[in-house]
Amino acid sequence: MYLRTHGAVVEMSDDADRAAFRESNGIPDGAASCHTAQVDGYVIEGHVPAAAIERLLAERPEAIGLALPGMPSDSPGMGGDETTWSQQPVMLIGADGALTSWVF
Repeated sequence: MYLRTHGAVVEMSDDADRAAFRESNGIPDGAASCHTAQVDGYVIEGHVPAAAIERLLAERPEAIGLALPGMPSDSPGMGGDETTWSQQPVMLIGADGALTSWVF
C-alpha cells in the first residue's frame, strides 16, 4: 500500500455506506473518490500524494482535509510515478466545505 511505503500506519475497514460516512465528515460530493482516511484530525479523500498530506500536517490549516476527486489513473497507488503526482488536482476541503487548489 502506497501510504505504508511512506511510513504511515494504516488500519483499514469497510463501510457499507461510504456516502453517508463522507457526508458526516464534511466531504462534499464534488470531492468524492474511492477511499477515505482519517489522519490526525483531518480527512483524506482519494489517492492524495503523501507529500500533500505531509504539508497538511505540517501547516495544520483550519480545514476538513484534502481530496483528490475521482480516481486518476496516474495518481499514487494507481500508477504513474512521483514526478507526475505533484501535478494531481489535490483540493483542500475548507472548514466550510469549499474546495480550493492545494499545491504541494
